[in-house]
Order: sequence, then structure tokens, then C-alpha cells
Amino acid sequence: QVQLVESGGGLVQPGGSLRLSCAASGSMFSINDMAWYRQAPGRELVATITRSGNTNYADSVKGRFTISRDNAKNTVYLQMNSLKPEDTAVYYCNLKYINTQRYSATAWGQGTLVTVSS
Repeated sequence: QVQLVESGGGLVQPGGSLRLSCAASGSMFSINDMAWYRQAPGRELVATITRSGNTNYADSVKGRFTISRDNAKNTVYLQMNSLKPEDTAVYYCNLKYINTQRYSATAWGQGTLVTVSS
């Protein structure tokens, strides 16, 4: 019932920047944690952000990536700077929320491909 729509992926050269976005729609009681994962092909947790704005990052992206959210728009962002070839992956957004029946639930985006190459 809840859907996540991702955008912003593409081809970029090393050292470049890219901004990913993920917008949630559908019936929800509330949204708790939001996160970005990537798969290349192994899955890695890239960044998380709580409803209050507390963030955590994988060591491989600290200082280069920034996760943020707009609660009014039910949207999470990932700003990626100083991109490296090893950042190449399919990026997925993840939502942990409370549904209309007051139960915990999870939703995933469809994935967006980021390719870093010269």
C-alpha cells in the first residue's frame, strides 16, 4: 500500500556529485527511521536518519555523503559528493513506519543505478 519512488541516479565521473531523492506515498500512521542501502552486488547500509534528525554513516562514505529528510513531504535525500568508482551500485531507500493498524512495517524503493566512471 505504501510506495517509495526514487530518482536522481545516473552516470557521473570520479569526483562528481549526485543527489538522490525518495518520496513516500500511501496510508501511514507515522514514519520512524529512513535509510539508504546500496548493492554492488553485496548489500551495504550507507546511511540512516531518525525522525528527530540523528544520522549515522558507513565509514566508506563519511565526509562525502549527507542524508537528510523533509517530514512534511515524506521524503529522504542522499547528497553524494567526491564520488569514487567504488560507489557504483544500485541504491535503495528504506522506510520503517507504523501502519494505520498501529503495527510496525517496512517499505523499499525500486532502486536507482549510480555509475561512477571516467
